[in-house]
Amino acid sequence: MTAPIDRPPVDRDSLPYRPCVGIMLLNDRGEVFVARRCGSEADWQMPQGGIDDGEDARIAAFRELEEEIGTAKAEFIAMTAAPHRYDLPDDLLGKVWKGRWRGQEQMWMLARFTGDEADIRLDTDHPEFDAWKWIDAEELPGLIVAFKRPVYESVLAEFRPLIAPVKG
Repeated sequence: MTAPIDRPPVDRDSLPYRPCVGIMLLNDRGEVFVARRCGSEADWQMPQGGIDDGEDARIAAFRELEEEIGTAKAEFIAMTAAPHRYDLPDDLLGKVWKGRWRGQEQMWMLARFTGDEADIRLDTDHPEFDAWKWIDAEELPGLIVAFKRPVYESVLAEFRPLIAPVKG
């Protein structure tokens, strides 16, 4: 039997935050899109992903929608005034993202879905989600993993005045 490799502890303070974007996608009823991470029964989240070097956050948001849910049929409503950060818990630090980041620094975009539900496809080139649904925005904090919850609460508070059904 081979002995486990001893690795030095990861110095959290020496790691940067991963530049990211998150998208709160609304339908015409004012409900929010969430999707469940592949292989999980409980890990729901809004679409999010990394911002490439030199990429504008709004462009990254639409790219991430296309990559994660198969469509970027949405119209921009608003962006958070400042980025929101979260730190990975100790048990994930040094393990996810090849150990390069301590957490994420996310700009969040609020957008209105303009497509048909048939446009949403989770069978993308690199599937991240296996289920999706529309929920009341107030349900968001209760669905997200604990270490991301403060970000979701802050984003919800910032966007709450803009979340409403389309009148017509």
